[in-house]
Amino acid sequence: MTRPFTQVDVFTEVALRGNPLAVVHEADGLSDAQMQAFARWTNLSETSFLLRANDPGADYRVRIFTPARELPFAGHPTLGSCHAWLERGGVPRQANEVVQQCGVGLVRIRRDAASPTPRLAFAAPPLRKTGAVAPAVIAQIARSLQIEAAAIQASQWVDNGPGWVAVMLASRDAVLALQPDYAAMRGLELGVVAPWTGADADAQFEVRAFVPDAGGYEDPVTGSLNASLAQWLIGAGLAPSRYVASQGTVLGRAGRVHVERDDGENGAIWVGGASVSCVRGHVAF
Repeated sequence: MTRPFTQVDVFTEVALRGNPLAVVHEADGLSDAQMQAFARWTNLSETSFLLRANDPGADYRVRIFTPARELPFAGHPTLGSCHAWLERGGVPRQANEVVQQCGVGLVRIRRDAASPTPRLAFAAPPLRKTGAVAPAVIAQIARSLQIEAAAIQASQWVDNGPGWVAVMLASRDAVLALQPDYAAMRGLELGVVAPWTGADADAQFEVRAFVPDAGGYEDPVTGSLNASLAQWLIGAGLAPSRYVASQGTVLGRAGRVHVERDDGENGAIWVGGASVSCVRGHVAF
């Protein structure tokens, strides 16, 4: 049996410069094993499967898989899945908002028709783990990044599902120069951020995301990490309530993540970006 398939590039206005996502539509009836096998075969950081919602408040349900495991939530699959769902004719209950059901519950996604390039943005889910990072973990992070612990200017647990812990360095150049030791990470999902400088910069922060799964890899543009970073940085006064983050530079990408705190909605933080469909077709299972 075949099912519709879309491959989407997320957090970019230009195809092949963001973070790719494989989306399988009409995935009801597929087994866990089939979903995991397909995600392993695509070998992308995430593959999503769109299903009928079983929560009356949701427009659709999504399951998100890496090549190794299922995730309760991830950012670029949230935006890419919503983009693909809308593109194939999905009609939300509310005109300017889509409600996605996933492992962490219901996630609101809004459509920003006022932006020069249409963007989707999701409301950052609550953090599952936050707070100070123990000195032993800081030491492990420093070894993983092959830097001195003193170079870490701030740190925080920022786990909203994948398990993120984050550190801030002094400069964009310091972030771009990192050469991680994935073996030393031993299970840490690690985000690194630093401020840009210069009044003419088109972003305010540089972000990198390191994942030790399957021998280790760098994620090109990471919505979940940027969501949790925003909750930390804005809450701690380390970032303004509205900013743009750059990610994927070292990998030859040009990801741009748009972050905004909406003080009119109980401080909700919205994380968004553009998406481009690159491949459309059908996949056989």
